[in-house]
Amino acid sequence: MARRTLALSVVFALPPAIGCSGPHPLAVAAAPAVAAAAVARCSPGSGGNPILDGWYADPDMKVYGDTYWLYPTYSAPYDEQTFLDAFSSPDLVHWTKHPRVLDTTGVAWAKRAIWAPSPISRDGTYFLFFGANDIQTDQELGGIGVATAQTPAGPFRDALGHPLIGRFAHGAQPIDQDVFLDDDGQAYLYYGGWKHCNVVKLNRDLTSLGTFEDGSTFREITPPGYVEGALMFKRRGTYYLMWSEGGWTGPDYRVSYAMARSPVGPFTRRGTILVQNPAIATGSGHNTVVNVPGTDDWYIFYHRHPLGDRDGNHRVVAYDRMTFAGDGSIDPVAMTTRDEFCDDNALGWQPAAGRWTVERGRYVAAAGPESAAFLNTHYAQLVYDAEVSVGATGDAGVVFRASGTGGYTAVLDVDLGRVMIYKSNGGAVSELASAAAVIGPGTTHHLRVAARGAQITAWLDGAATPTIAVADPDHAAGTTGLISHGAAAAFDRIQITGSATDPP
Repeated sequence: MARRTLALSVVFALPPAIGCSGPHPLAVAAAPAVAAAAVARCSPGSGGNPILDGWYADPDMKVYGDTYWLYPTYSAPYDEQTFLDAFSSPDLVHWTKHPRVLDTTGVAWAKRAIWAPSPISRDGTYFLFFGANDIQTDQELGGIGVATAQTPAGPFRDALGHPLIGRFAHGAQPIDQDVFLDDDGQAYLYYGGWKHCNVVKLNRDLTSLGTFEDGSTFREITPPGYVEGALMFKRRGTYYLMWSEGGWTGPDYRVSYAMARSPVGPFTRRGTILVQNPAIATGSGHNTVVNVPGTDDWYIFYHRHPLGDRDGNHRVVAYDRMTFAGDGSIDPVAMTTRDEFCDDNALGWQPAAGRWTVERGRYVAAAGPESAAFLNTHYAQLVYDAEVSVGATGDAGVVFRASGTGGYTAVLDVDLGRVMIYKSNGGAVSELASAAAVIGPGTTHHLRVAARGAQITAWLDGAATPTIAVADPDHAAGTTGLISHGAAAAFDRIQITGSATDPP
């Protein structure tokens, strides 16, 4: 079985960070029949993270009719950040890109740094609020603008010919705007950088500012810890103000929130609900939320930085389920590593050997001496689930705790009829343990691997007792991936958690 002498050799060539720097080779449209089948079995979040191909940040979204419309910042140096793309989806799984729905050609006063778009519609017109020019003083031209279009895909054009808010008020830099429409039809705009948050009323036309009962236009509502990225939503009569704390280029970027009985407060801070996960991503912040119409299902969309990437503009959009406690408070959000490939792409995966494609909702490794693909993760304790379909010959399985010094694989070997766990140290591969199993060629098997400290355990097809249990202390943490040797293999329903408890 000489093919295994190559196992894990590709790990040593992995880059320090895997992101989305350009068009992904697997981000291709599926045939209509395949896409239709995928929609039927997909659920939000099952397609994996990130969800968009490329560097994007600061997502905001609205549901227009039966379609979700997502508007992020194009994340680049400010002088290159001169346009906005949009993405639409019927199911929060499959996304269609609508390029350059707004750019500086449609906003005469905006020259650079267009970011944090916030959408809304009224009376058949679509509005997009945005920040531009990153002004530092009242003497500079820039601030918060508003553009309009006749469709959610634009093109959006400047509605005023000048910023809607172009001056500092209560110390708040005019950036990071979020528009919120209350049940009574009153629209509010929440915004502010430099650790100050303001709210203003918008008039019926959504292009001019109203006043509060005391005659003021700008009301400061800064909660403790606020830095930027204001976001307002309402659930069951309670208003939730969310914001980001920390530095937007750093690992400590995070999301906190407060609750109130009024859209203008007073707001009671309730805590932080989204932080970096050193096993998955850093700098998780500047979020929006969406409620699936007709349900109490909620999702938080946010941006984050790939592990190991030091470029602050390298941000990707992700989302996870958001739940509530009985008192209405928000539960801490669990960042997930999950991919069922039913979104017809493999964004986030980095092929390192062999040829990989997404076919009918599975990640397929072509036949060859060795195929391997990796996720940019760094798990120590983990439970790794995967559906594995081995080809007519060879083996296929999962990689875990892999790094430049080696790592582990757990594979199903159809030739030997065994579950095998291998260790690699500096390219030298050794078998740690194996167990006899019925491995059918082309048959899908559920493989679960748990690693806790030195203990490594594997289960096959939901068995109540472990198929393999072995101890090895050599590799404590590292990246995760998929591997195969021989005939074509397929993988599906990937889920990795950092749990240190025994799986059921």
